[in-house]
Amino acid sequence: MTFQDLGLSPETIQAMQELGIVEPTTVQKDVIPSVLEGKDVFTIAPGRCGKTCSYVFPLIDIISKKQGQNILIVTADSEQSVKVSDRLAVFNKYHEINEETLQDTTQEVNSEANVIIASPDLLLEIAAENRIDLSKINILVVDDINLIKKMRQLENLEKVLAMLPADKQNIVFTNRRSKETQDILDKILKTPAEIKVDRAKEDEAAEPLKSPKASHRVYQAPKTDAEAVELVEKYHTFGDKTPAFLLLEGTLAENEN
Repeated sequence: MTFQDLGLSPETIQAMQELGIVEPTTVQKDVIPSVLEGKDVFTIAPGRCGKTCSYVFPLIDIISKKQGQNILIVTADSEQSVKVSDRLAVFNKYHEINEETLQDTTQEVNSEANVIIASPDLLLEIAAENRIDLSKINILVVDDINLIKKMRQLENLEKVLAMLPADKQNIVFTNRRSKETQDILDKILKTPAEIKVDRAKEDEAAEPLKSPKASHRVYQAPKTDAEAVELVEKYHTFGDKTPAFLLLEGTLAENEN
């Protein structure tokens, strides 16, 4: 199965191929079509299986094809927010997506952004100052709800949910099912497509990352893409440096989560 078979656009696929991503991981095969179809999705998946890209890839296409799409991606902390932003930036190479990653309460918020990425506590603080409007969100992504629980942010997440419209697509990821998160999951999800990735099988499938001779998945080592770096620096803010994975020859980090 190819990314084209999953329904992704040629533009998104081209950006992926230029970074050596030519075959979807297990979680991407299951998640991408469900997201594109507008379904609620609940995914239990281990780290380093292409989880983050499984929703980044289709969301880029959704925003590019449909006007008025507003997406909120809730992460456990600012570090995870930046990782998601990195992936949106590089795979957005042939599209025009306006994204805002919130890292502290002092920064200006771009009111024209299609995608907002932030932790629950930051969202609440900025919303309390009337600097962000969450009432028009079309798609909610929670990545990862178990990590949000570990950061003691579940209560804040519930408060954020109360600000969102009921009629929206909901996409939730976790690294494991937890009793503490079940109540809030029941509030978020509506008859979701439930996807579970077996850790042992996924570890086996990921082996080509260590063994490039494996025949069932082919990766080409990407080189520094000057144009991609230029676009990221032009349209996205990463402090004083471009994400390291764009600069390191041969890295495959952009498809790890």
